[in-house]
Amino acid sequence: MASTSSDDTLPSGGRIFTSIPDIFFIPEFVFGGLVWMLVAATLVAPPNPLGWVMFVSVFCFVGTTAWFFIFLCGANKSHIWPALDVGFHFLAAVFYLSASVALAFITVSLGTVVTLPGVLYFYRLDIAAVVMSYVATLLYFLHAIFSAIRWKRS
Repeated sequence: MASTSSDDTLPSGGRIFTSIPDIFFIPEFVFGGLVWMLVAATLVAPPNPLGWVMFVSVFCFVGTTAWFFIFLCGANKSHIWPALDVGFHFLAAVFYLSASVALAFITVSLGTVVTLPGVLYFYRLDIAAVVMSYVATLLYFLHAIFSAIRWKRS
C-alpha cells in the first residue's frame, strides 16, 4: 500500500514554477500589483470603498509574497500547509471579489460625472483597476480550487 508523505503534497524550491496551483503566483503578483498601483494613482473621491480596495490589494500582495517565499524556501513541509494554502487563497478570492464589486460601483458612479474636466483620466484608471481586480479575483479563485484539489488528494 502506498502512503503519501508530506514531502509529496506541496512542491518547494524550483518545483513551484511547474506545479499547477502554484504557477498562479506570478500572475497574482502582476495583477495584484497593478490593482494596487492603479487605485493609488486614481482620484480618491469616496475614500471608504477605495480604502478597502487598497487594503485588499496590499494585504494580498504581501501575503502572496510571503506565501511564495515560504514555498520557494521549502518551509511548507508540515501536514497543515495544504489546508492553509486553500484557506489563504480562498480568503484572498473573497476579499478581491468584494473589493472588485466596490471598485466597480465607484467606477460606475464616477462615469456619471465624466464630462467634468480632468475626470476622464481618473475614470480610465478606475476602469483598468476594475478589470485587473476581477482578473486577480479569478486567479486567486483558480488557485484556491486547484489547491483544494491537491489538498484532498493528499
